[in-house]
Amino acid sequence: MPEAIRAGTRADASNDRAILSHPPTGAPAMIGRLTGILLEKNPPQLLLDVQGVGYEVDVPMSTFYNLPDTGAKVVLYTHLVVREDAHLLYGFGTEGERRAFRLLTRISGIGAKIALSVLSGLSVAELAQAITLQESGRLTKVPGIGKKTAERILLEMKDKLGADLTSAVGVHRAPPASSDILNALVALGYSDKEAVAAVKDLPDGIAVADGIRQALKRLAKA
Repeated sequence: MPEAIRAGTRADASNDRAILSHPPTGAPAMIGRLTGILLEKNPPQLLLDVQGVGYEVDVPMSTFYNLPDTGAKVVLYTHLVVREDAHLLYGFGTEGERRAFRLLTRISGIGAKIALSVLSGLSVAELAQAITLQESGRLTKVPGIGKKTAERILLEMKDKLGADLTSAVGVHRAPPASSDILNALVALGYSDKEAVAAVKDLPDGIAVADGIRQALKRLAKA
């Protein structure tokens, strides 16, 4: 059994800080990715064997649900949080999940625990959609997220959504036809929110003209 590096313990905190302060020549100061064998799955924590060293990693359920069986090889994108009493390692199945986690934890009052809860209750695509449509109700369904916290997330992530969640990692990226339909609706005077709501359930591959026609019918009924 590999030696486990345990998040949240005090015993070796000073040694860990020394290692991070003086990493071996050529070694990165931060742990950005781990590749190893999945030894244990105890949600929300995993034990990952990386060349004989066991890393305890906390993951959101969005990552946990997509894990293979124990004994299989796993690649996780990671984020390391260094505190006085602990080094906490968080893992994510995709770059998009890690980027969303980092965006969430930059918001005042949103720590790693709440960020993990958000990503456990919503996929990154669902989070992106909730922010685009400013749907606080979807966020308040997540345990630990009240109305004020949900509104703060929507407000502070609204301007970051396009650059940091959708364009950069391809999350909730509209296909070309949908983009043309959205642009047409906005040009007709509808708001971005109204246009996205009208387009989101259109069939894949629909022609632009047909899509505009159906979207306009939905908007007329709204």
